[in-house]
Amino acid sequence: MHSIEPFFNWRDAYIASEDVRSPFFGRKYSEFYFSHKLYNYYLHPQWDEFGSTTLYGKALFVDYIDGFALIELLGEWNDTLHNDIMFLKRRLIDPMLKEGITKFVFFCENVLNFHGAEEDYYEEWSEEVLEESGWIVLINIRKHVEEEMVDYRLQRYMHFGEDYNDIIWRPHKPLLVFQLIDALVNGMIKRLD
Repeated sequence: MHSIEPFFNWRDAYIASEDVRSPFFGRKYSEFYFSHKLYNYYLHPQWDEFGSTTLYGKALFVDYIDGFALIELLGEWNDTLHNDIMFLKRRLIDPMLKEGITKFVFFCENVLNFHGAEEDYYEEWSEEVLEESGWIVLINIRKHVEEEMVDYRLQRYMHFGEDYNDIIWRPHKPLLVFQLIDALVNGMIKRLD
C-alpha cells in the first residue's frame, strides 16, 4: 500500500496544502517518512488524514468559482467500526461547504471495502448540497463496495453505479472531468465510454 500515491498530475493547477481555503492548508509532507497506516500497512506519505484510521483522501482539485471538488480516496470506508462518514463530513466536507463547494466527485478505485451503518450524515450532506443544486458522485467503485452501499441505500444520497464506473479520468484536465461528470449527473449524456 505504501507505493499507491495520490494522483499528482494536476499539481500544476492545484495543491491543497497551498490553498488557504482548504482544510489541508499548511500541511507538510515527507517523501520518506511513512506515518499513516491502514491496519498493518503503511501508506504513501502524500495521503491526507482527516480523523479516520481506515480512510484517507487527497483533494486533487477544488474550483471555488464553479463550486466543485475532485477528491481521491484510499482505504476502507468503515462506518460500522470507525464512523468514517462522520470524519469525512465534519473535517473535509463541512469546511468545503462553507467555502461554497456543493459538487463533490470522489475517485474510489482504491476504496477496498465499505461497511455501512446509519444514514444520518449522508442524508444531512445530501440535503445541504441539493439546496444549492449540488450533488455527490462516487467514481469507479469496486463491485463489492457498490453492493454494500446499495444494501445501505446510499444511492438515495449519492450518484454511483454502472454509469459512473470504468471512467478513465486521469489523462484529462480537472475542468473537463468535472464537466463530463456534471453532464452525466444532469442527464445530458448517458455514459462516459
